[in-house]
Amino acid sequence: QVQLVESGGGLVQAGGSLRLSCEASGTISSINTMGWYRQAPGNQRELVATITSGGSTNYADSVKGRFTISRDNTKNTVYLQMNSLKSEDTAVYYCNAYIVPRWRRLSSEYWGQGTLVTVSE
Repeated sequence: QVQLVESGGGLVQAGGSLRLSCEASGTISSINTMGWYRQAPGNQRELVATITSGGSTNYADSVKGRFTISRDNTKNTVYLQMNSLKSEDTAVYYCNAYIVPRWRRLSSEYWGQGTLVTVSE
């Protein structure tokens, strides 16, 4: 089995910082693109940032210059450093990854359980 486990969410004041982590575990052959999505109450889930296995990154316009995605391939972990947080960043943040498990030749999409980030004014 393969699973993604997030950590690092919590309550922070506007202007503050948080760092999210997501570790992939299980019988993994390789991991392709990893990313972070978020869903605020009443809204659809939206892309925050992605990073390929080679390190190429992509960000939503709303977080460019404030958030940084990175990964440690030796630890099967992706990070999201969030600075200058705003109240509109409040959401449940989900880790996403395309993983090739050892029992398949093709990748499958996996999601974490989500971690709540609350930014207070």
